[in-house]
Amino acid sequence: MAKDRSSSNDFGRPLRRIMLAVLTLVLLGVFLLWRIDSPRVERFRAQITDRIVPNLDWAMAPVTGTVNLLRDYQSYQRLTVQNQELRSELRKMQTWKEAALQLEQENARLLDLNKVRLDPRLTYITGVVLADSGSPFRQSVLLNVGARDGIVEGWATVDGIGLVGRISGVGQDTARVILVTDTSSRIPSTIQPSGQRAIIAGDNSSAPPIDFLENPDLVRPGDRVISSGDGGVFPAGLLIGQVAADPGGRLRVRLAADFERLEFLRVLRDHGAETVTEGGTVILDESIRTAAPVIPVAPVE
Repeated sequence: MAKDRSSSNDFGRPLRRIMLAVLTLVLLGVFLLWRIDSPRVERFRAQITDRIVPNLDWAMAPVTGTVNLLRDYQSYQRLTVQNQELRSELRKMQTWKEAALQLEQENARLLDLNKVRLDPRLTYITGVVLADSGSPFRQSVLLNVGARDGIVEGWATVDGIGLVGRISGVGQDTARVILVTDTSSRIPSTIQPSGQRAIIAGDNSSAPPIDFLENPDLVRPGDRVISSGDGGVFPAGLLIGQVAADPGGRLRVRLAADFERLEFLRVLRDHGAETVTEGGTVILDESIRTAAPVIPVAPVE
């Protein structure tokens, strides 16, 4: 066995050397052939190219197929990304469509009620935010208006777009505003267009949760949240924000007010609604009631 292996090695080594030498000579000849600048050699090279290159299509087929497959994969990736972007834009368009429908309905209602007489006592005074004492335990701001300006504790404050908070503490020249994000804030609210009643409870986050909701199935993200006026703390109809869902599925409010840029606040002068004590005086005038005939009723035997 050892002799057979040694004889095969002795025969294979010279053969490999001969093959290497032949290959080197062939490559050198091809190199010299392609480097010679002569019309005859040029025609010879053209004939070789015409004979060999067309017959190499079978050899290039795997390379061509691989390149085409790679291009198709890249095109598929681009289509996937474009499909995801289109789906995201479609969801945004659906949200905007719902908001547009709600605004259209609200606009129609306001056009019908454009002659309604508003409460003339619901005016406002604008104050400048002096300091922000926001902390993990209490969120409030300080205004440069106070008792000398007629500010009363409990009045609502807005930033021109949405509800910001309420007056909690009045000095002679300053007033403290507790923000709606504070843990002590509880706002009775109405969710439109379903009309569901709920409580917006502050939890020191930028999106307070919605508590005590009557029927969550009727509420969808994007619905408008306004103050209901229950309890007499806030006037009814003040915009608070829009409904949003957190990753845990809990409904929260995306506040309409820009709490990152609180520079000027409007303090709404709300003197409350007049309490009706005698219903008859509201329904009928005194002269009409005295002039109305009295119909006698016979006693029942």
